[in-house]
Amino acid sequence: MNAIIYCRVSTDKKEQETSLKRQEEELLLLAKEHKFHVADIIKEQASGFELDRDGILDLLTRIKDKDIGAILIQDETRLGRGNAKIAILHCILRENVKLYSISSSGELVLSDADSMVLQIVSLVEEYQRKIHNIKIKRGMKRAVENGYNPAENLKNQGDNAGRLRKDVPIEEIAKLKENGLTFAEIAVTLRGFGFSVSKATVHRRYQEFKEQEHNES
Repeated sequence: MNAIIYCRVSTDKKEQETSLKRQEEELLLLAKEHKFHVADIIKEQASGFELDRDGILDLLTRIKDKDIGAILIQDETRLGRGNAKIAILHCILRENVKLYSISSSGELVLSDADSMVLQIVSLVEEYQRKIHNIKIKRGMKRAVENGYNPAENLKNQGDNAGRLRKDVPIEEIAKLKENGLTFAEIAVTLRGFGFSVSKATVHRRYQEFKEQEHNES
């Protein structure tokens, strides 16, 4: 499994460099113990209460790559402090990336308080998505009631469009994406008009559209 080592100290004082080096050495041993391949080592000197940190932002970007399966840290406070720690933990766990720490001698064990807060955050986020999807469906229902005809509007245009698999309206997907909708929201919207599509299908068709657009430019 590929893993990223993340080390942090709170200040940029010269003497803190020793702590960073020690964290790196201990985490390399942890990686060896669990037979991880270290894909990257991220080190930074910044306050854990701040979210605007180059290192942590690079880490959150990297874990979106499906080849990263774990993050190795000294303990959870290296990720952040206070609310920043909870927000970062939530972002990491949402990507199904495992956390390993020296303090836990293996996979990170969260405190009961942190676990409870993360469960609440996940629940709130889920209901926010549901509310947003309900609003999209209601808006589309009103559009139909006001004369919007998906048979006329949600279709491919042009001689080169052809018939796409599952009759997915690729140009409409592009329009909805440009309007700021996520692929999940676009899928919900299209299903409301009778198009049986998943988020993955919407994403794939959008990539095909962008590739075709690029080739024609």
